[in-house]
Amino acid sequence: MTSVTENTKDKGQEDPIRCIFFSEFHHIVGPMITCQVPDNFISKDIFDTVSVYIIPKAKLQRSTITVTLKDYKILGFPVKIDDKKYARNAFYFNLCFVCDAEARTVHYEPVVKKMSDFLMALEEENCFLSASEDKTRLAEMLQQVMHDLNLHKMCTLTEGTMTSHLKVIKLAPEPKPVLDHQVPIFLEGRETFQTDQWDLTTQQVLPYIDGFNHVARIAAEADVENNLVKSCVQNLIYYGVVTLIPIFQYSNVYAATPKLRELAENTKLQERCITYTSKFPRQPAYLRDIYRMYASMTHGSSMRDLCQRLNPQNLRINERRLVQFGLIEGFIRRVYKYPIYLSGSPCNEETKNNPIYKYFTGAYSLDEICCSTGQSAAQLEDIVERDPNVIMLWK
Repeated sequence: MTSVTENTKDKGQEDPIRCIFFSEFHHIVGPMITCQVPDNFISKDIFDTVSVYIIPKAKLQRSTITVTLKDYKILGFPVKIDDKKYARNAFYFNLCFVCDAEARTVHYEPVVKKMSDFLMALEEENCFLSASEDKTRLAEMLQQVMHDLNLHKMCTLTEGTMTSHLKVIKLAPEPKPVLDHQVPIFLEGRETFQTDQWDLTTQQVLPYIDGFNHVARIAAEADVENNLVKSCVQNLIYYGVVTLIPIFQYSNVYAATPKLRELAENTKLQERCITYTSKFPRQPAYLRDIYRMYASMTHGSSMRDLCQRLNPQNLRINERRLVQFGLIEGFIRRVYKYPIYLSGSPCNEETKNNPIYKYFTGAYSLDEICCSTGQSAAQLEDIVERDPNVIMLWK
């Protein structure tokens, strides 16, 4: 079974290039492979079944085309050079990368296009592709490209006075949608960030990213439409500039994760943690106190309870930054609260008239409800506390 997609964004694993072949249209024989490495990797029978897509109709010229077979995925960029010196007044060719059928190939698309443009320039300059049936030099090129890209993810081709630099760019997965109640935070210090490389909307949003403002608040303070802020933040996540953490409140509950043991074993991580979480840079906190605070985070104990018991101020610890660092590194996780109105319970007047109850389904956390309604967590918890028909799910 064969499928063809244009500009495919497949989700398989990133595998090495198995083969590179060069095909062209012969005015008598038709489409054919005239050079490939390794030799005979793609058999004539296999090629004949897909040749209509390798040398396609005019409307698909200069389009990235992916052909998926049972065992292989073929990625190409068909090219047509119009010139009366050729039979049928045109020269058709396609340089193709072959990977395993389940491989992710989207990151090779720019490389295939750039190498095809390089070969087209060589052909227009001195008929490098069409002047001779001897494809020895082309085979050397294909061998070099496959070896260098698989090993180093980059390759430099030189032929005569022409040079082309090929590089495989690793593509990150698409970030999840950004929500109103989530808080963007820089993964590195703001002082290392170059604002002038971003669009004007992002530059307008950046000053309000402080690790505490949630997306809805950033939109309001920056006077930028909410969906635009979400798009900006999602773009910053994609490029590894920021990540998302939950809103900080002293009523929040956090729980330590198994990853906390890394803090006890990794010296460099310990240094970064002490620097980040210490209240006074010249009088850094002790690692044992930082570790004890993380280890004390558990279900049923709010951040307020923890601060009253351990007094981070006396330990020279900035508890807000302690939570930030713990969330970023995965030492702790937020325990969310989800109010649920028990179905079948008798409705009183307050339940009927209060629109807040439509959120009490177990699908919305307190953070989400606060952002949607403008009410504080304390107000919502008071409603839950007073109504015996509403229970709070912690997870």
